[in-house]
Amino acid sequence: MNFVGSYSSFISLLLLAYAILSSSSDGNNLEDFLHCISLHSSTNDSNSILIHTPSSPSYSSILNFNIRNPRFWGSDTHKPVAIITPSQASHVQASVICCKNHGFQIRTRSGGHDFEGLSYVSSVPFVLIDLINLNSVTVDTKDSTAWVQSGATIGELYYRIGEKTKTLGFPGAVVPNVGVGGFLSGGGFGPMVRKYGLAADNVVDAYFVDANGKLHDRKSMGDDLFWAIRGGGGGSFGIVLAWKLKLVPVPAIVTCIAINKTWDQSVAKLVHQWQYVAPEADENLFISVTVTARNSSEGGGRMMRALFFSLFLGKAEELLYIMEKSFPELGLKKEDCIETSWIESTAILSIASGFVSGELSEVLVKKPPLNSRRYKVKSDFATEPIPETAMEGIWERFKIIGGIETVKLILNPHGGKMNEISETKTPSPYRAGYPIKIFYYVLWEQPDADARHLGWTRELYNYMTPFVSKSPRAVYANCRDLDIGRNNEEGISTSYEEASVWGLKYFGNNFEKLVEVKTKVDPLNFFFHEQSIPPAARRGIQAKVSLCPDVFDL
Repeated sequence: MNFVGSYSSFISLLLLAYAILSSSSDGNNLEDFLHCISLHSSTNDSNSILIHTPSSPSYSSILNFNIRNPRFWGSDTHKPVAIITPSQASHVQASVICCKNHGFQIRTRSGGHDFEGLSYVSSVPFVLIDLINLNSVTVDTKDSTAWVQSGATIGELYYRIGEKTKTLGFPGAVVPNVGVGGFLSGGGFGPMVRKYGLAADNVVDAYFVDANGKLHDRKSMGDDLFWAIRGGGGGSFGIVLAWKLKLVPVPAIVTCIAINKTWDQSVAKLVHQWQYVAPEADENLFISVTVTARNSSEGGGRMMRALFFSLFLGKAEELLYIMEKSFPELGLKKEDCIETSWIESTAILSIASGFVSGELSEVLVKKPPLNSRRYKVKSDFATEPIPETAMEGIWERFKIIGGIETVKLILNPHGGKMNEISETKTPSPYRAGYPIKIFYYVLWEQPDADARHLGWTRELYNYMTPFVSKSPRAVYANCRDLDIGRNNEEGISTSYEEASVWGLKYFGNNFEKLVEVKTKVDPLNFFFHEQSIPPAARRGIQAKVSLCPDVFDL
């Protein structure tokens, strides 16, 4: 994958964009911005539309295409002054240079989940760089690597690997419509984590555009910056255009299970016991549990179920033996096991998780329809099993009829390889000593139910405080949560001191090194969002950012 070359053209539709923008209140500045882009582009390229303005027919469809949370669709949500859909590196370089010269903030979107909308929402004038067209995947089975552009999804990566080989894979996400760029930038957790670590642990090179518009690979960016972009969070250091991944060996046959159990006291005991089994199991076995409670559509009431699903890197016979020894209470039977290829397993687990449906190519490659349900997600790490009495308090909250529409508690295991990887290998520190990763996932339909559901989620999170990690209370970096470090209802402070509140939760002791890297590569804080890494020069400076309350849950 070669990004070397001269600036290419944004000329197509620039004249139209001039005409559109001249009628807006910010027209002069935007005209200057577009003129800047034309100056940094050559005229020998006839690419399709690259710039979309609010008056462009394509603007709304491009903006909304990858918004997965309707909380950020509202008319009062701040929108970008322009959307750029680059198709090569020089488009991104020109965009960075011209945004910097003309005072526009940049938000970069790679096309997957974004729980708080930080990749496409800002309260100040901003340009959205949407990497939707930078989505190629090139697999090299000879040296077991793949180059993948940031705008691809994890499902597209899986599918392209599966086209070439049945014995190589990548430790990516369960849900296939996660965007590669954001996923790798935040560390990247998935069902092969216990065998091969986080996704970012398996990145070996990258193409990166810095705050000066310069293009780098691993060698030219240097070890510190290469370390920072593999888990230090997106939007802080620059724009990663593509990643070179180390593919990992997988057996020709793997085994999946997905066991759904209707809730009763025995199932509650199984969920509690899971905590002692899953993090200590064979490293080839990943077994997760999701407890879901929702209002019944038939006759009222509340339905609760527990889903145990797993990926085992081996055959069913071996899995049955392991489970009989370690977790016989689950009652796993041969008919519960699906022996398949690794690539097929990625679709099976995606469907079992309840997020997607369809055939293999549809599940992995086809973009799902926009979600009609609003949601809020929080995360935790447990350093020891949660007491059974504490879990009873969770289940009592889940059983409340009426107020909360759907809630999921997702428990995932660490252990295995994660116990062997240093907390400083990448910015993601929570490995040995953090055996359980927890997600709280709350969904609802109507905007007027926002306050009720957000308040309930925060109450559950507060309830869990005594039972999870402390000093700091750890949070998964890919589960951004603007409740953390919120200063007041007027805004979020971006001073170093207040940034360290959420920074230590996401990155632990690695936060200070991330600040050092930021200070070197972007001392003026050009790449900024409400939870981006601050440069050291901002220590003690109380810079307030006025936020849109509807967007940031204030």
